[in-house]
Amino acid sequence: MSKTVYIDTLGCAKNEVDSQLLAASLLARGCRMTADPEEADILIVNTCGFIEAAKVESIERIFDMAQQKGLNKKLVVTGCLSERYHEELLKEIPEVDLFAGVNDYEQLPDLLLEEAGGDCVRGLPEKVLPYQKRLYPEQAYTENLKIAEGCSNACAFCAIPQIRGPYRSKRMEDCLKEAREMAAAGIREINVIAQDTSRYGIDLYGYPRLPELLRELARIEGIRWIRLMYVYDDGITDELIDVIAQEEKICSYIDMPIQHVSDPVLHGMRRRSTNASIRETIRQLRERISDVRIRTTLLLGFPGETEEDVETLLRFLEEVRVDRVGAFIYSDEEGTPAYEMSGKLSREILEERLDRVMTVQMEVSEQLNEKMIGHVYEVMVDELHEDGYYTGRTAYDAPEIDNAVSFRGAEGHRPGDIVPVLITDAYEYDLAGEEVSHEFAK
Repeated sequence: MSKTVYIDTLGCAKNEVDSQLLAASLLARGCRMTADPEEADILIVNTCGFIEAAKVESIERIFDMAQQKGLNKKLVVTGCLSERYHEELLKEIPEVDLFAGVNDYEQLPDLLLEEAGGDCVRGLPEKVLPYQKRLYPEQAYTENLKIAEGCSNACAFCAIPQIRGPYRSKRMEDCLKEAREMAAAGIREINVIAQDTSRYGIDLYGYPRLPELLRELARIEGIRWIRLMYVYDDGITDELIDVIAQEEKICSYIDMPIQHVSDPVLHGMRRRSTNASIRETIRQLRERISDVRIRTTLLLGFPGETEEDVETLLRFLEEVRVDRVGAFIYSDEEGTPAYEMSGKLSREILEERLDRVMTVQMEVSEQLNEKMIGHVYEVMVDELHEDGYYTGRTAYDAPEIDNAVSFRGAEGHRPGDIVPVLITDAYEYDLAGEEVSHEFAK
C-alpha cells in the first residue's frame, strides 16, 4: 500500500532543495505527496538549526506536527536541527519516530517506508555533492540551483561547517543537467546558491569555475533570469564581473554577504575581508556593471563590537549606499569559536543597534527606489490579484527577500510571465507601477 507524505520545510533555500530531492525520491518509490498534513501517513519536518530563532521555530513546528500525528501516522524530523542536536531531540521528543540528518536524504526514503521507527540516523557527508532528481511544485517558475554543499570558511560565529560538513561542489555536468531539467519543467528563473558560491569548483577542479558554469547556464533555452546568491566578496574576480556584465540572462544583481565592515570585528569573525577590500569590490562592480544592484547581509552585536564599530558600519551604509540589506543580531551558538569569546552584549543593546542600522538603510532604500520612478523595467509576475492587479519583481530583486512591484496590467498574466512596467511610485522597500507596451521596455 502506497504512503501519503507531507513535508514541512523551514529555513533557507538549501533546505527547500533538500525537501524537493526527498519528495522526488519518495515519489519514485510509489508514495503520494500532499499539501495537507491531515491526509498524510508520514509527516516530515525539515528543520533549520542555524540560529536561536530558527531553532525555536523548528521545535515549535515539531510539537505542532506531533499533535496532528494520531495513531497511524509516522512523524519524522530531518534537516539542520536534527543533525546538530540529534541526541538531545531523541531524548526530549519521544513522539518523533525517526530523526535524520542533512546527509541522510539518499537513504531516508527506504527508512521511512520501513515499519520500524523511533531511531536516529546520521550519515557522513559525501565527498562530491551528487546529482539527484527533484520534484518541483506545480507551475514552478523560479527555483534554486544548489551547486555546492557545506562550508570550509570557518567563520567564528557560524555553525554551518559543523552541521553540513566541509565544502563539496557538484560536478559541472550535473549542475547543467539539473538546470536543463528545470527549464524543461517551465522554470524561467534560476537562483544559483551554495554556502559560498564563489568557491564553486575549487575542491573538484583545483580552481574556481563559477564564471564558466554561468556561461553554460546562460546557453540553456527557456531560462530567462540567472541570479547569483551568497557570493563572498573576496571571490568576486575580474572574470566573474565580466561574465555578469556580458551575459544578458545573468541578472545585474549579486548577493554578497559581508557581515560587517569594521576591521576589528571582521578580524574577530575570522573573515578574509577588510573595510578597504569590501569598498574596492563594490567600486569594481559598479564601475564595470553600470546597472548592478548589490545585496548584503549584516551581523550586529558580534562579541566585542563597540559603538565605534557600529558608527563605522553606519557611515559605510550612508556613503556606499548598498541597494539591498538584510541584518540580524548575533546568536550565541555552542561549538563555534565565538561561543567562547568575551564581550557578549545584552539583547537590549543588540536590538537597539539593529534598529539603528535598519533605520539608516530604510532611508537609503527609499531614495534609491525613488530614482526608478519614470523608468520602465521588466517585471516577473509573482502573484495575481483581482481586477488586473499583480505583484512581481524586477531582475534586480530576488524572490521573497527583496523589493516587490505592485502594478496594474492586462488580464491573463500568470506567475513567471515577464512584462514591462512603468514605475510610478516608490516606498521604502516596494514600488508601484503600470504595465506598458513592449516597445517602451528597456
